[in-house]
Amino acid sequence: MKLSVKLFAGFLLISLLFTAVAIVNFRLSEDVIENTVWVSRSQIVVRNSASLQRNIIDMETGLRGFLLNGNETFLQPYLQAKDQLPSLFTETRKFVTSSPEQTEKIDDIIRLQQNFEKSYAEPLIALKRSDTLDILDFDSSTQLDSLVLGEKILIDSIRAAFRDFNAYEYKVREERRERLGSSINTTRNVSTILTLLSVILGISWAYYITRLITRRIMKMVNLAEEISRGDYKTKIIDTSRDELSQLSNSLNRMSATIDETFSELDRKNMELDQFAYVVSHDLKAPLRGIEVASRWVEEDMGTQLPPKVQEYLLMMRIRVHRMENLINGILALARIGRTNQIEEEVDVNILLSEITDMLSPPDGFKIDVQEDLPVLHTIRIQLQQVFSNLISNAIKYHDKASGLIKVRYRETDEFHVFSVSDDGPGIDPAYHERIFVIFQTLQERDAVESTGVGLTIVKKIVEWQGGTIWVSSEPGQGATFTFTWPKEAVEVR
Repeated sequence: MKLSVKLFAGFLLISLLFTAVAIVNFRLSEDVIENTVWVSRSQIVVRNSASLQRNIIDMETGLRGFLLNGNETFLQPYLQAKDQLPSLFTETRKFVTSSPEQTEKIDDIIRLQQNFEKSYAEPLIALKRSDTLDILDFDSSTQLDSLVLGEKILIDSIRAAFRDFNAYEYKVREERRERLGSSINTTRNVSTILTLLSVILGISWAYYITRLITRRIMKMVNLAEEISRGDYKTKIIDTSRDELSQLSNSLNRMSATIDETFSELDRKNMELDQFAYVVSHDLKAPLRGIEVASRWVEEDMGTQLPPKVQEYLLMMRIRVHRMENLINGILALARIGRTNQIEEEVDVNILLSEITDMLSPPDGFKIDVQEDLPVLHTIRIQLQQVFSNLISNAIKYHDKASGLIKVRYRETDEFHVFSVSDDGPGIDPAYHERIFVIFQTLQERDAVESTGVGLTIVKKIVEWQGGTIWVSSEPGQGATFTFTWPKEAVEVR
């Protein structure tokens, strides 16, 4: 007999018993269903109410931000909320049609919101866009103050209306919830015996089926474990002729396909590495030629070379070096996790001392490293790249001639946690994600020489190791880059 027939017979018997339970429950569940539907509807109403309040707050916040600096970006929350409010109001009103009190309250809120939008928000936006808010005369200023005061009063009225709306909804919902609890208890007492019978039968049948197929399933599990360890040539021997036999054959074909795919992937990776080195060499050669040619021009012309041309030649060499650094950065980013590197014992104190000597920070900069840092068993060059990039960035982007850079450490159960902080200009929270994106810099490239690859390399190394990195910073308060390094090596495929 096929497994499908055995399973069907058992499930059919269980289904018949559950059908009997369902028929009994149906006769007792009308009140339960009614109250459940009402409670669910009430939850949607409260959720929509919260969404409406958030959108109205977004409108207010976006409006005030736009009025303060005139930047159209600040109007995005206002415009998005304006688009979403009609559908939310319509949906909420639909759910409260059975309650005249709530219908009246939501209608009042709709009128107040429309009044806020038409009588205050849109006029203020129009004034700001016409550049009249910055050059107001006395009468216009009085009008503006009146609009702003009216807008505040109206927003307070909307909040009060929402409080009344939600309070009424919670009160009625609690009454319905008590009725629902009573109905559920009654239904539970009647159906418990039949449900227990169904469960006993289901457990007995499940035990029978489990014993029937466990041995063959374990063969498939063992195959999957062998594949996960890299043995793609393993096979399952199954002489049965049922559905599980077909699955075994499919797993055997999958194993063979994975073996072929990984072999092809290894070959492609080797070709890609070779291509990267060739392209790197071919790109760097003309760059070096440009730099040499510019120096020849300076040597041949000597003092006859106009200052402006000397400036152009210097700018040319700077751009050539930037391009060469960018090529090196892209190659380093591509090689992370794709080359076999040996793990070793790394004393972080010694490593940071070497990094400090290598970076040679300018006079006025001090690097304060916490004592008694741990000894890690890890890939030295990768940890060195992370610290080097973070410390050199702290120096490079500092806005003063002197500064203090601190390296601190703590640990959790699973991670070593390092942080590199500075007392520089800081980073606006709006750019905390952007700085880890490749080629993204917060300053003009001509102001600070940067390829925009360093932090991308840091993030990729840390995540490849199984850790995370983030930045904590506010403008004018310096920046702290914190990253975690696993205590145990993470297997990455």
